[in-house]
Amino acid sequence: MRASAAWRTAVLASATALVVAACGGAERQGGGDDGGDGVLDLGYVLPETGQLAYLGPPQIESVKFAVKEINGAGGVLGQPIPEVVAADEAGQARTAVQSANRVLSAGADAVIGAAASSMSLAVVDNVTGSGVVQCSGSNTAAEFTDYPDNGLYFRTAPSDDLQATVLNRVITGDGNKRVAIAARADDYGRGLLASTTKALEAAGATVVLGETYDPETKDFDRIARRIRAANPDAAVVVAFEEGVQVLRSMIEAGVGPRDIDVYGADGLRRAELASSVAPNDPGVLAGMKGTAPTVGNDEYGERLRASAPGLKELQFAPQVFDCVTIIALAVEAAQSDDPTVFATEIRDVTANGERCTSFADCKGLLDQGTDIDYDGASGPLDFVEQGEPGKATFDVYTYDGSGTLRTVRTEEVTVAN
Repeated sequence: MRASAAWRTAVLASATALVVAACGGAERQGGGDDGGDGVLDLGYVLPETGQLAYLGPPQIESVKFAVKEINGAGGVLGQPIPEVVAADEAGQARTAVQSANRVLSAGADAVIGAAASSMSLAVVDNVTGSGVVQCSGSNTAAEFTDYPDNGLYFRTAPSDDLQATVLNRVITGDGNKRVAIAARADDYGRGLLASTTKALEAAGATVVLGETYDPETKDFDRIARRIRAANPDAAVVVAFEEGVQVLRSMIEAGVGPRDIDVYGADGLRRAELASSVAPNDPGVLAGMKGTAPTVGNDEYGERLRASAPGLKELQFAPQVFDCVTIIALAVEAAQSDDPTVFATEIRDVTANGERCTSFADCKGLLDQGTDIDYDGASGPLDFVEQGEPGKATFDVYTYDGSGTLRTVRTEEVTVAN
């Protein structure tokens, strides 16, 4: 925590009124006038319900796992991180704002989340306007790169601009020249549609259809018919949970993976996607490919699943683990849990120092006065000035003849590419 209670309450009340007056203010508590109380308090706003509920468990468990690792290494500033304040983004902007207010009221120095770019856009002004750090492990919308966040918003998930580069390589590498893109009509869908279109056209491909759809619609046949009418070599689907219905409609319209090349992005990387689309014939997705920020090496997945038995999905798990870890390392580097102070160290702990791969090892170097370069569970981060990865690793995935999700290879891309 940090700053005086009066200052916190005044800033938060003002920010909340600007973002959504109906949700009311949220008072923060504690903290001394020295700017911090020596304890790093965390909260999260992540999907426990709603369309993205399937992404909740890997992210929530990664928050808990990171805190466990950090506390096992002696904590931050010599103190354990207290129990993390939990709140549900629920796929609804109003609920996400109320959840963020609850986390801020509990005195969080940093908020992990939200998962959806649209939900983070609903809360970021409130969080950063209150002088609190926000870090998301799954926001990919390009809009965040230059967002006016007072230097307090960070993300360990790479921008859609980077993902589009890899997605383009996969699509054109398969020899496709005419590509149709169907994307959900939100910040994530529109952003990746624009970035992928730009990358494909720069590579000489023609985007014969670039269209968004209402993810709440009951008529996905319409977008499938639009894809078929465009006569593409390949189709890209930018979707979340509703992608199951989109793919079913495409298959029925004769533009499924058995008819043309079909690609997805991070929102469709799910172990149970094929069985959800066709329970009696999961092989119907055989050959479908996609790209997504890496789920990390096998070691991280094994360690996380050992900590959370029964965990099915790993998408964005390592990125969230890295969010918590770089915040803790920044606090150690700054020797302060004041967000406005340690935020200035977040970029520096991810680049231009001695490489280290765990909180314990990195903290040891910091204790010796050594600059560090934390390479996380999701790979090298090398944050750029905008507080996001300048280098990222993506998995190229596919579904085999039995509908089983497989990782084909990984590709690294940098902002300079």
